[in-house]
Amino acid sequence: MGNESIRYLIVPGWQGSADDHWQTHWQNSLPNGARVEQANWLTPRREDWIAALAEAIAADSTPVIVIAHSLGCITVAHWAERAPASLLSQVRGALLVAPADVERPACAPALRNFAPIPTSVLPFPSQIVSSDNDAAVSAPRALEFARNWGAEVGIISGAGHINVKSGHQRWEQGFAFLYRLQTRIEHDALRRA
Repeated sequence: MGNESIRYLIVPGWQGSADDHWQTHWQNSLPNGARVEQANWLTPRREDWIAALAEAIAADSTPVIVIAHSLGCITVAHWAERAPASLLSQVRGALLVAPADVERPACAPALRNFAPIPTSVLPFPSQIVSSDNDAAVSAPRALEFARNWGAEVGIISGAGHINVKSGHQRWEQGFAFLYRLQTRIEHDALRRA
């Protein structure tokens, strides 16, 4: 599972992804895996996070598939709304796992500066994966994100926030969603050729 000509860019959410988080395992197992590092994981500022994502994409001319989790997904949507065409064209697709609803009433105050959540269609193929019991985003809200962003969506049962706390250390079954996204990207490329 992986493509040598693609850079897999991991975009963690609030508080980062620890060593036992599936994003860290994926970064270490996918060829050309890289991670967006944020200066402040605990008190995120939207503009800083967007700038770090832009810098990570621009750091290498290799085509990118973004693999984001939680607040990282919202960061990707904000970045896509304002990024220059030259950087947007470098992104082949995005796997957006458990996108955090920063507009929900119970949202942590530290994350509220990421609201409002962009509603523009993402200019690259995307796949949302969410759960029917995630405290950070309801299934109907994840479906709304998918409609707004033009993403395919998979809602899995009982997976929580799809993180270490919900038992997703390696999350091998997540590779099926990445494979599905990559297949869609390849089919879109063939249609354009």
